[in-house]
Amino acid sequence: MKQGICSAVLLLLLFPLAQGERTIWRQATDAELASLLPTRAPVEKEHIETEMRTASGIVNSQGRYIAGVVLITAGYSADGKYSHYLVVQAPIRIGGVSLKPGEYVFGYTHAGDLLSVHFNDAATGSLVGTTDAHLLTGVRGITSLHIWPPGTKSVIQIGRFGMPYVLGRE
Repeated sequence: MKQGICSAVLLLLLFPLAQGERTIWRQATDAELASLLPTRAPVEKEHIETEMRTASGIVNSQGRYIAGVVLITAGYSADGKYSHYLVVQAPIRIGGVSLKPGEYVFGYTHAGDLLSVHFNDAATGSLVGTTDAHLLTGVRGITSLHIWPPGTKSVIQIGRFGMPYVLGRE
C-alpha cells in the first residue's frame, strides 16, 4: 500500500514536467513514409502516381508527420502544374505560406537563382500561397525532395534550392 501511494505521488509530481516537454522532430524512416504516403496521390479529380524513392519527411514525438514525395504527372492534367505531393499533420509555415494539417501539392517555376513555389490544396487545386526557394550554398547532394529535421536545418530542399520553414504550435 505504501509503495502504491509513493508511486502515485511520484507520478503526480512528474506530470507537469511531461506536459512541458518540447516536441522532438526526427527524420522519418522509409517504412514510415511508405505507410503514410500514397502510391497514387489524390490530386483534384485524379490519382497521380508517386515516385516513392523520392519520399522524405519528418515525424514528431506525438507521431505527426510532415512528408512529401515527387508526383509522376506525365499524362495527367496536373502535368506542368504540380511536381510534389505534401502531407502536413502539424501546422507549418514554409517561407511566407502557412499550412494547416491537410494534403497539398506544389509546383514551381525556375527564375535564375530562385524558384517561385506555389502551394495548392490537393483536393481542390485552390492556391494556398506562393513563396521563393533560394539557391542553397554549400550543398553537396542534390535531391528531388528533402525535408530536414528542425534540429539540423529547418529547410525543405528541392534540388539545389531550399525554403526555410517554421513549425507551428499544435
